[in-house]
Amino acid sequence: MTPAEGFVAAVLAVVDDIPPGQVATYGDVAALLGSRGARAVGQVMARYGSDVAWWRVVRAGGRPPAGHAVRARGHYEREGTPLRPADDDDGYRIDLAACRWRP
Repeated sequence: MTPAEGFVAAVLAVVDDIPPGQVATYGDVAALLGSRGARAVGQVMARYGSDVAWWRVVRAGGRPPAGHAVRARGHYEREGTPLRPADDDDGYRIDLAACRWRP
């Protein structure tokens, strides 16, 4: 396994551990792996994250994954993830104070 493949596997393993109704930011996932590579985590999720609970990894400030706010909202509502209204294109934010995952 190359280092890149190892990073991909590690990111997906962390995401797989996030419980329903909780979220982590891209930066949180990177920090758990001893990295500062939030953008690298985002790239992994964009390329390989479709088989894990991708909606549980959010942008800083509680914004849902870029371009997936509508699809993600259904997952959040089913899992009971706390949301709050926002005046932007997404229309909501995840309440990080209430549901940020801290393993």
